[in-house]
Amino acid sequence: MAITTAAVVPPPTPALAKAFPYWLKLGFISFGGPAGQIAMMHQELVEKRRWISEHRFLHALNYCMLLPGPEAIQLAIYIAWLMHGLGGAIVAGVLFFLPALVLLSALAWAYINFGDVPAVAGIFYGIKPAVVAVVLFAAWRIGSKAIRNGLLGGIAALAFVGIFFFDVDFPSIVLAAGVLGAIGGKLAPEKFKSGGGHGSSRMQYGPAIIDDHTPPPAHAAFSLGRLIFTLVAFAAIWAIAMAMVAGTQTLQDMGEFFTTAAFLTIGGAYAVLPYVYQGAVEHFGWLTGAQMMDGLALGETTPGPLIMIVTWVGYMGGVAKQVFANPITAGIAGAAVATFFTFLPSFMFIIAGGPLVEATRNELKFTAPLTAITAAVVGVIMNLAVFFAWHTFWPKGTAAMPFAPPVEWLPVLVAIAAFVALWRYKIDIMKVISACALLGLVLALLR
Repeated sequence: MAITTAAVVPPPTPALAKAFPYWLKLGFISFGGPAGQIAMMHQELVEKRRWISEHRFLHALNYCMLLPGPEAIQLAIYIAWLMHGLGGAIVAGVLFFLPALVLLSALAWAYINFGDVPAVAGIFYGIKPAVVAVVLFAAWRIGSKAIRNGLLGGIAALAFVGIFFFDVDFPSIVLAAGVLGAIGGKLAPEKFKSGGGHGSSRMQYGPAIIDDHTPPPAHAAFSLGRLIFTLVAFAAIWAIAMAMVAGTQTLQDMGEFFTTAAFLTIGGAYAVLPYVYQGAVEHFGWLTGAQMMDGLALGETTPGPLIMIVTWVGYMGGVAKQVFANPITAGIAGAAVATFFTFLPSFMFIIAGGPLVEATRNELKFTAPLTAITAAVVGVIMNLAVFFAWHTFWPKGTAAMPFAPPVEWLPVLVAIAAFVALWRYKIDIMKVISACALLGLVLALLR
């Protein structure tokens, strides 16, 4: 993207009311898991709108990668918090998961009342190869910016080999990459410097509202007193919410369980799914194993982070345990409680920890480990692309033989076409996903 005459100065800072439509749109189009969601935000906020420079975007992303919880929604909260403070954080965060909350609750209601829906299955059939393309596109887009030398490329390759061939867990990969970055920052600091210089986002896209050297706004300044106040405020919000559901044992159990799950979600939703499955299915009996798997399939192909499976679990649990006499009210209550307690910690991590992250942005001893982690994440995203490809193109594959024949060639062709549309023709991600979903629906209706 070449810089035009209009791009020699930063765009005007939008008021929160002007930014609201974008965050609402993001909630409806955030398909493709965290990699796809991050790619969408990069394309829109770094390249098109220039709300934030690539250096600042990646710095925020690095921090979010270290946190428990869904990193894409945390990144949205972080960027909106930088621009518009607490109000921006709440708007971006809530709108990120609200469409998925409504949609998954509606799907859970339909699932309970009407069972299998062939048309919906057809839409999912079309979306899955698009998701493969979106994730590959995200790996290319982020990798082309984050991997600036062979050393960082080697870290990305090691991360892919570790997670794909040796099943190394994501937290261990993050820790190892951080250690390598800390060591590399001392031995070869020029390899681990982030932002600025040749190839910076200023050179590519023009100056941004939050540019490489823009000082943090007043609300993002770090102070120990503000940190303590923020932590106490979130603890009070959690306690009040727990008091509101204390009269219903199932909802109280959900509040405690999903709070714990939120702090265990290190490495993405896949890392915490076994814990959620064990608690929701085997311990509490909120739903069956088959219902959990059906919800996971829906969660993978609906907007919002994959951890939105908790909405499905909450809805099914509310109905199964009859927390209210009306099943719709019971399901909505369960879905709302599960979602609220899962995402509350994400707001706390950003609003409490963001000022400290901003204060250490230009210190190499802090940024070098984060630069290495970003490189490792590229390898992890490639692994995610292979994972989705395996389940989409080789439906009879197993863990022992993931690429067992036969190959589903139609999804392969759809994925290739979707990737070319994204990469070569720069077509909007939502348009690509919508076209693939429509194709799947047509195929389902013709069968």
